[in-house]
Amino acid sequence: MEISSEDREILERLEAELWREATRYDAQRMNEIIAPDFFEFGRSGRVYQRQDTLASTRKTIDAVLPLPQFQVRLLDENTAQVTYNSAVTYDGVVEYARRSSIWSRTNSGWVLRFHQGTPFQP
Repeated sequence: MEISSEDREILERLEAELWREATRYDAQRMNEIIAPDFFEFGRSGRVYQRQDTLASTRKTIDAVLPLPQFQVRLLDENTAQVTYNSAVTYDGVVEYARRSSIWSRTNSGWVLRFHQGTPFQP
């Protein structure tokens, strides 16, 4: 099963929105794209629920965009797994992680159901 170029572009844009301050801290936008049952295994090992993600405090996000090694595969016609590497600078230190997200297609568009970040050193 092959993902359409349109869906790939949409998912890449949505994933990047999570790394852009203007959209990441837009409560209305995050409510639209983060599913009610969303949860995350953070890079730190901590588990985040939807309400934790929506309530996060605004801070500067210095992430490499476009997202390095971005790939998408369909798990079924309405479910996609996105993978990429992140490189984010915090206080002058670059933190790297392998990222994986599960997105579901709904009547109103794609929504984020799950995310995981695993640290690595290049």
